[in-house]
Order: sequence, then structure tokens, then C-alpha cells
Amino acid sequence: MKNEFVLAFNEVLEEKQLPKEIIVSALEAALASAYRKSENASNAQPVEAKIDLQTGQVTIYAEKEIVEAVQDPRTEVSLEEARKVEADAKIGGMVLVESTPKDFGRVAAQTARQVIQQRIREAERDAQLEHYRHQVGEIVSGMIQAINQQGLTLGLEMKAEGFMPRKEMIPGERYRVHERVRAILLEVKENTKGPQIILSRGHRNFLRRLLENEVPEIYHGMIEIRSIAREPGQRSKVAVSALQAGVDPVGACVGMRGMRIQAIVRELNDEKIDVIEWNSDPAVYISKALSPARVTGVYLNERSKGTKTATVVVPEDQLSLAIGRDGQNARLAARLTSWKIDIKSLPEAATEALHKLQTNPEYEPFAEMEKEVVPQIENILAKKAEGRPVTPEEYQVLSQFVDRIERGILRQKSGEKYIEEERERIEAAHIPDEAFDIPLEDLGLPVRYTNLLSGAGYLSVGDLMLQLKLDQNPILKLEGIGPKAMAVIEEALEKLPFASQPEEIEEQSIGLINETIAEEVIIEEKLEIIPNEEEGLEKIPEEGEPLSQEIIAQPSPQEEVQTEEEVEEIETPSDKEPSLDDLFKWPPDKIEFETVESEEDEDESDAEKKKKKKKKKFVEMEFDPDRDTTIVKKKRKRDGSQWEEDWDV
Repeated sequence: MKNEFVLAFNEVLEEKQLPKEIIVSALEAALASAYRKSENASNAQPVEAKIDLQTGQVTIYAEKEIVEAVQDPRTEVSLEEARKVEADAKIGGMVLVESTPKDFGRVAAQTARQVIQQRIREAERDAQLEHYRHQVGEIVSGMIQAINQQGLTLGLEMKAEGFMPRKEMIPGERYRVHERVRAILLEVKENTKGPQIILSRGHRNFLRRLLENEVPEIYHGMIEIRSIAREPGQRSKVAVSALQAGVDPVGACVGMRGMRIQAIVRELNDEKIDVIEWNSDPAVYISKALSPARVTGVYLNERSKGTKTATVVVPEDQLSLAIGRDGQNARLAARLTSWKIDIKSLPEAATEALHKLQTNPEYEPFAEMEKEVVPQIENILAKKAEGRPVTPEEYQVLSQFVDRIERGILRQKSGEKYIEEERERIEAAHIPDEAFDIPLEDLGLPVRYTNLLSGAGYLSVGDLMLQLKLDQNPILKLEGIGPKAMAVIEEALEKLPFASQPEEIEEQSIGLINETIAEEVIIEEKLEIIPNEEEGLEKIPEEGEPLSQEIIAQPSPQEEVQTEEEVEEIETPSDKEPSLDDLFKWPPDKIEFETVESEEDEDESDAEKKKKKKKKKFVEMEFDPDRDTTIVKKKRKRDGSQWEEDWDV
């Protein structure tokens, strides 16, 4: 039959919402402490308490010494009593016997109460800490309990308290006591008074979780949030992309008539939210990130020191819109794309490009190419400076001029970057692999030099050797390293067993680099770039007008006479008998197989063979206005009779 103890036990379980084992353990520890207080027993004496949850009966067991005559019943027990518990008990041994007192007394009961309360509080703190550690990064809801200068105190589930600092609030938002607020659980810290739960409404992940709750496509993985840039209470930009074909990421986030995004805006105290589509092309991505401004051109410079820089050219009437109030739009776009964005108006960009052509030596090749356009650009800029109207056609000329200059210099820099990377790759290939596995500390340099080199990013012997082969100046520029220190470093490297390398390797590396540069120069000279609207057309063909440029460079008459026999002689790997290893290295189209020729094939005249090998191919492009597409014509002369045309759309 249940007594008052069982009823009270069940009531505590329901109120504290703790596991039964934790409450039972707290009660047993409290009863053991009460026994020690009641019997004035030592803390060193092992005492155990057992509770029968069905009847509520409490039993105390204490460890006592077996003696012939009991003098202190708190610590001693007779042999006869001991053998009731253990049949093989002997004098001098220790045995755990029942020692339940008839009445604990008022002091013992008070002690038990304090122990129970303390154990239950500790159990509650541990349960809260474990529960909210799994909730980090999720949205929680709480009731405002107090408002002060430091922030808000919110009451959460499991009788926990959360704290929202002032810096994590949305600026301009007003709060009232007993108002229910949603926030993201930012951090959980363990404290002596219980878990310290930090909440936030200004963090960008709060906006991320709200989007996941409002947009089912994001929750189910059909749309991915790529990046978020947020200034709480003012404006946010969100970049999304579709992971499933046929899904409009921006439309799904906005919702029908903007219902989904408006629900988030109301939650964030009317904060403006721009949703844009993420693009793998950085230029397109940056252009969309600056919305609602219209962008004329984006020019990326990945070789700039520090953060990657993008120069953005916008029409003059879009400059203030692209920058935004206090630079907010440009600042958020830079955070969203992780690019440093430099925004210029079209006249400003044209003026700078013209100035660089006249003063910067790097722009000399472009100055020669644009010498006929420069006077026209100067006239347009002069009209703009005098306040005279500029026609849309003249703005188009400025835009094409800036586009040609910027893209040309970027192509030149990318070529230089490729040459540097190729040189670094070749030099690294001639450094033993084990050099990159040796820490710089094992080189035997003075500690001062080792610390300076490690701080500059040279963590292994291979890194140091590679930099010395490429250029010594970056190392000499380090504060504290001069010619004497460089001599010490070179001497230490020479002592390595793999430090000496043949001079042939160095000459081979230089030769490979020179060949790479020469090949690029030849390709640039031979290729004819077809102008288009993106590269800056000076004249756009009208509808129905064929393009004047051909797709490929026409060969010279001497090159046309070249027969296939000469080509085969160039492409054949070698006349000598190859080895089996060489055969595996050859591409399939370079391997020739012997075939038995018939007498009829041998009688075929050389003139007929040459006639077959001298067939010419010509390609033309025409724009068909009816089909709204470009048609490629391939002409061949067959059987010496007439030209035949193949059409490719």
C-alpha cells in the first residue's frame, strides 16, 4: 500500500521532471548523511541507504568491525550478529550490517532535507546543460522576465534562464516584460550557478533558421542558402541556389505575393531583405549582389594583395544606388561575396583608363591599339565636364573602351600569373619530396632566424628552398635578416645530403619556362579574336549582314600546299624501332599499323594521291534573320567539279 513517502516521491518526479534514478540517488545520499548526523558517525565509515519504492521503507547499512565483546555499537558488532549476515565471518573482520535508527531526529531530518535539495538542484543544472547544449544554433522561445542596461533575461523551458546581451538585440526593437520572444541559442556556458545560456536576435544564423522554417524547399534540401550578409534592423542580403532542376530559388524564398518573406520581415522588425541567386561566376555573382543597382561591367583582380578585388563600373545615375546609404549596399555585397568591391561610374572609369594609357608603362600595348579611339574618348569626356548632353551612343563608346582596356590588362596579368605558377611548379618538381617533410627547426639555424622564417610562412625546409630558387628578395625583406643571415641559411642548406643538384636540371627548367612563354606568344599572334558585344564591339553587324571575320585564321598559300605526308612526318614519334614502354606512352592516334597494299593500290598515280590530299576547307558564318540564329557554312570542292556546302546551326 502506498504511504505518504511514495506519494511525495511521485510528486517530486512530476515537478522536477528528472529521471527516477537521480531522485532515488539523492534520497539515499540524504538518508546516509542523516544517519551520520544522528549517530555521530565518522565520515570515513562506509554507510549505505536502501529505499523500497513500493512501500517507502528505508534501510541503513553500516560497515562494522567483528569483535567478541561490543563496546561501541556504532562501529562494532558481535560475531553472532555478523554470522547472520555472512556465515563465514571471523573476529577481526569487517561486515556490512543493518543499522537503521528508530528515529532520525530533527537535526538529522533537516540535514537530509538540505542534501536532497542540493542534489536535486545539481541534477536540474546538469539536465538543463545537457538539454540546451544540443539546442545550440536552433530557435528557442522564452518569456521576458527582466530588462536592464546589460540586456534581457528570458525564462525558458525546464526552468532555465537565458540572457540576451544588448549587442545581440535588433536595434530599434522595443521589448516589454512578460512578452514572448523568439531568438537563436548562440552559446551555452557552464557556470557554478547553472548553465549560462546566451541568446541572439541580431545574428545572421537567426535569419537562416527563419528562412528554413518559412521555406519548405530549404528545409527539404531543394534550395541551399549559400551566404548571408546582415546588418540587424536595417538590411540583409541572402544568396540562394537550387539543388534540384526546375526550382526557382528566389521565387520560392519570396513566396506568392511575397507572403513568405514578409513573415520574416515582420519578425525582424521590418528589416529589408534582398534575396539573390548565387552564381559560380564571381563577376555575375557580384553584379547580382549589388542589386537593385544596374551594373555595366565587373572586372576581377585575383592577384591583388590581401583580399581579392573586383572593379565594378555602373552608369552614372546608378552610382548612388549601388553604393547605398552610408555605403550599406556595397558593404553588404562585399560581405556576401567575400570580394573587395571598388565601384566607379562610367565617366570616372573612362577617365582613369585614359590616364593609365598615357602614364602607365603596363598599358603601352593598349595605347598603341587604341590610338584612333583616344581622341573620340577625350571629346566625350570634355563634353561631360562642360555639362553638355552626352548621347546614348557616346555612352556606349565609353563603355566599350573601358571594357577593352580592363579586360586586356586582366588577360595580361593572368598570363603573367600562369608563367609564375608554371615556373614555381617546375622548380618545386626539382626539390626532393623529403625536403617538404623536414621541419624548419631541424635545419640547425639560430632560433632567431627560425622564428622569423616560420612567422613568414616558411614552415619546412622545402618551402625555404623553393623561395630561394624563385626569388631571395622576400626573405631579405624580413626584418632581422640581411646578407649575413642569408649566408648562414645557404650554408645550412648546403650541408643537406640532397642540396646539390646538377646544373643540367637548372638549364632544363629555364628552357621549359622559355618554351612555355614562346608558345603563348605564338598563340596570341596567330589567333584572331572575334569582337563581340561583351569584348567591346566597335561596330555591331545589322540583321542579315554576314560577319566579316572568319572563325579560324586562313592559312597562307605555302601552308595550303603542305601535304598530309609532311604532317605525318612531323607527328610520327620516331623512325627507330620503339620499345614496349614507348608504345604504351604513345596516344592511340599516333600508332601506325602496317597494311598489305594490293597491286591496284601501288599502280595508283602519285598525282591522284596529291589531288586527294590537297582538298581545302573554308568556313563562313551568316546571320539568318528569319531563324534568328547564326549559320556556319563549310565548303568543300569534291571531284574537281563544284563546291558543296554543309550547313551547321
